[in-house]
Amino acid sequence: MNKVYPNAKAALEGIVRDNMMVMCGGFGLCGLPEKLIDALMESGVKGLTCVSNNAGVDGAGLGKLLETRQVKKMISSYVGENKIFAKQYLAGELELEFNPQGTMAERIRAGGAGIPAFFTKTGVGTLIAEGKEERVFNGERYIMETGLVADISLVKAWKADTAGNLIYRKTARNFNPAMATAGKITIAEVEEIVEPGQLDPDNIHTPGIYVQRVICGAPYNKIIENRTVRKRA
Repeated sequence: MNKVYPNAKAALEGIVRDNMMVMCGGFGLCGLPEKLIDALMESGVKGLTCVSNNAGVDGAGLGKLLETRQVKKMISSYVGENKIFAKQYLAGELELEFNPQGTMAERIRAGGAGIPAFFTKTGVGTLIAEGKEERVFNGERYIMETGLVADISLVKAWKADTAGNLIYRKTARNFNPAMATAGKITIAEVEEIVEPGQLDPDNIHTPGIYVQRVICGAPYNKIIENRTVRKRA
C-alpha cells in the first residue's frame, strides 16, 4: 500500500466531503498541518465540524477556513486569538462546543482507543455540565464526556517513513499524536520522508498502522503568533 502522496491536494482527493468532522493538530500555530489546511480550503468543502485546540489566528491555520465560511462548528478549548471566530460566533453564524483542554485531549484519546465515554470531575457544577449525565463515585460528583472520532485527522509531524511511522518534534507533539489515532483516515504532513528502517524504533511516536496517507510539506515559513520583543540595552 502506497501511503506517500505528491502533495496535500492529492492526499485529500476522494475523501473530503461536506459536513464531515475534521481533527486538526496544533497548539497555537505550532505543529499545524498548514499545507493540508490550505488544500482543504481550496477543495471548497462546506459545513465542517473542526476539532482543534484553537481556531488558528486571522489569516493562518483554521482561521483561513473561517474566512471562507467553510466551518459550521468548532470543538475547541481556546479561541481567543481569532477576531473572525468571535465575530461569526457572536453573530450566530458559527457553533461552538467549548471543552476544558484536558477534557478535550482525553475525548480525543478515548476516541482513538475505542472508548465511547468516560467520567471526569472537570466541569461539574458549571455550564460545561449542562445536559450531561452525572454520577457519584466514592462520594464525588462526575460528569460523562464522550469520545471523539473524526472522519479525517490532519496531523503535522517532523519525520515519517514511507510506512507512515511518525516522529514529532518538541511542541508539535501536542494534540497531533492523539488525533492521529482518532481519525477514520489520518493524513500526516511532515518535513522529511525517509525509507523504512531509517527511523529509530524507540523514537517513533505514532505507529504507521494509524496513518493512511503522508505528504512532505517542506519548505515552511515560521509563523509567529504573538511577537514579543524588548528594547536593546
